[in-house]
Amino acid sequence: MRNRALRNCILAGSVSTLILAAVGLYLCGPAAGVLILLSGAVLTALFAFYTRRRYAAIRDLNDYLVRVLAGEDVPDILDQREGELSILKSNIYKTTTMLKSQRELLAKDKADLARAIADISHQLKTPLTSMMVMNDLLKSEEDPEKRQEFLEVQQTQLDRMNWLIQTLLKLSKLDAGTVELKRVDVSARSLVDEALKPFAILMEMKGLCLSVSCDDIRVRCDENWTVEAIQNIIKNCCEHMDSGDTLTIRTGDSNLFTRISIADTGCGIAAEDLPHIFERFYKGKNAGRDSVGIGLSLSKTIMENQSGDILVQSTEGCGTCFELRFYKTIL
Repeated sequence: MRNRALRNCILAGSVSTLILAAVGLYLCGPAAGVLILLSGAVLTALFAFYTRRRYAAIRDLNDYLVRVLAGEDVPDILDQREGELSILKSNIYKTTTMLKSQRELLAKDKADLARAIADISHQLKTPLTSMMVMNDLLKSEEDPEKRQEFLEVQQTQLDRMNWLIQTLLKLSKLDAGTVELKRVDVSARSLVDEALKPFAILMEMKGLCLSVSCDDIRVRCDENWTVEAIQNIIKNCCEHMDSGDTLTIRTGDSNLFTRISIADTGCGIAAEDLPHIFERFYKGKNAGRDSVGIGLSLSKTIMENQSGDILVQSTEGCGTCFELRFYKTIL
């Protein structure tokens, strides 16, 4: 009886019953008065019983919400009964489930952010340490040839840091959704030709062979970002190829998607590394010494932001084939 609303309801019912019983007794005699008194008492008791149950259910819901706000793992509160209280329970359950999912996503995002910051710090620390050592050596080195060698090492590390920072900025923009990818019809051949331009000298110096066969097809995509994705894959292939190996680029078309396949005859990817090659900062056992592990991740992100995908097949010691798929309908 600590609930004031319940007390007021019982008091009002009791007073009304007594008044009606007195009126019945006065107008119709003792039998009517007793009948009205008994009926009123039964109705008041039933009303009090069900009202108390309702308030108990509301109290349980309040306790449930308090536990949710405290971050506790709480059981489901759904039931199969009908009524406004069941609807309220259902809506509260939907809300708390959504809040729980958001809390889990937030915790995952924080963990991913912490891991990414640690990876970035590690990647930047290596060239910075090398440059600091080179700088100290330059201060005391008088041999012009040695000084030139140290300067070249520093330039290499600066280029690596610049590429890393630029790539991380691109990934951040894509993740934040601040980049608007403009999908237009572009010639597949022009995409491939543009992507190959920066690698002409590198491939010649390494003695790599190139085979390009592009059909007269058009791809619906963002030209600049797609070229970036293709270049990262070509760069990865070139890094794992030796003199005499061949880089093959083909295009194809089907009812579902247009594809650009990029295959090499390099060292291939180990089976245990294959499921992880698109993860950020992941480096497999065949990764180069200067590999960072974000180029393929950037390519994957670019393709997914265009409702596309990248598939990979590889056999260690034989080579790797990447297939970029541009779906004609959004899946």
